[in-house]
Amino acid sequence: MTIYYVNSATGSDRNSGTNQSSAFATLSKVESLKLKPGDSVLLAKGSVFNEQFDIKYSGTESAPIKIGSYGTGSAPVIHSNGDGIHSLYASNIVIENLKISNIGGAGIYGGSVTNWTVRNVDISKTGLSESAGAVTFRSSKNVTVESSKVTDVKGDGFWIEKVAGVKLLNNTVTSANGSTADAVQMNDSSNILIKGNHLDQTDASSPKGVIALVRPTNAVVEDNVLTGGGFGISAQAGKTIAIRDNDISGFHGYSWSFGVGLGDQGDARDYDISGNHIHDGAWGVAVSGPIGTSYTRTNIKVHDNTFDDLSQAALKVDRPATGSFTNNTIESGTTATSISPAIADAHTFTVSGNQTVANVETTLASADTKVAAATTTTEAAADAAVVAVHDNLKIFTDNGEAHRGNLLENDSSDNDTLVLRRFGDESVGKHGLTLTGDYGSIHVDREGNYAYTLDDTKLPGHDGHVSETFSYGVNDGNSQHSDGDTLTVYIHMDGLVS
Repeated sequence: MTIYYVNSATGSDRNSGTNQSSAFATLSKVESLKLKPGDSVLLAKGSVFNEQFDIKYSGTESAPIKIGSYGTGSAPVIHSNGDGIHSLYASNIVIENLKISNIGGAGIYGGSVTNWTVRNVDISKTGLSESAGAVTFRSSKNVTVESSKVTDVKGDGFWIEKVAGVKLLNNTVTSANGSTADAVQMNDSSNILIKGNHLDQTDASSPKGVIALVRPTNAVVEDNVLTGGGFGISAQAGKTIAIRDNDISGFHGYSWSFGVGLGDQGDARDYDISGNHIHDGAWGVAVSGPIGTSYTRTNIKVHDNTFDDLSQAALKVDRPATGSFTNNTIESGTTATSISPAIADAHTFTVSGNQTVANVETTLASADTKVAAATTTTEAAADAAVVAVHDNLKIFTDNGEAHRGNLLENDSSDNDTLVLRRFGDESVGKHGLTLTGDYGSIHVDREGNYAYTLDDTKLPGHDGHVSETFSYGVNDGNSQHSDGDTLTVYIHMDGLVS
């Protein structure tokens, strides 16, 4: 297992490349080597490489080939008239801690590859000579892209085609541009997990949408923030699809624009659409299709979602379908359903248990309060309760620049988003983290929700205010900023806080 070092400023291709003081100078020199399982290629931070990097050899599952960086300063950058990183048939590859920009084709292209992981890679201004997915994988297996950024590219942010086993985790895509561009386009793929991503097409020059899943099988799309575009999630023809706990907004531009759409391009079966907040757009969930087709739409369950600020109905069903619309919350002023008379008369798509509220935000805040009260560490005899705190703070396990702000009051971050990688010595994980105070603890989840849990063994013994001070650190990978904040709660010994 050999580590090869490459430094565009101080290296030489006449060097051995096996230590920092004798680094190679070019990526083409690395390509001339026969890399073996367990080898690493590390690019010096601050380096700029004006060439495509071809990965020709494979690692093993236990000893992948790694492409990364070393040293201090800004991430190494790859520029190219072709692709940034290109590979055919290579397997067991890890790519991390790089920047790829000003690329003629794709930032990363993998064809017929297996077991690839891409993490903490910053990709921008790709597709300059051809419209290409900034991250493209075709006819491959087991591809994971996590904690990476795609910004201002021509073509799709992600183009995934015929890949079995796809994970897109905690990535950011901002402005995938072009007449056919989506933030994520995924065709004929299976075993898909799209989770924890922030995908924003608000300012993109594209008539399309955010996530387009074409004929997916076994897909989960959850805990994402999706903004802008002509649609939020299009999963038109698929099998066993779960779309849950996403925030979907800003889908405008067409009379048919929808937060979630299905049934338009083939048979759709076994969809679970739940826990989403769908708002500021046209239609909420659209079950539709072209006239004259015989597509089937079977077992479509739409439940426990929240809909508000929609110009059309929360649910549209205008083609034959079986399923249900239950236990959803719709803000007054938004039409609940638009179901064609023939489908309503056939009683194949049931509607029940939905509620209309005057203000969705009030309802959501009330629900947060109840959750906070229900998650006390032990059953307190006095049934003490405290309020949950919620604002627009969002948390991502992201190596990007850290924005300063307060834990409980988002005072300075861009777009109401504060990127917090660490609180003190504790990382923000996929399940959030818990900070302990004198009387209880505050749990911060990845969506920026805060719930304070009182420890009944530390009850003050009377009604009144309890103040907790929490300290935390913001770490952007290069510097640490420490701050603190105080949470004051009022305790009712006899019941819930109003």
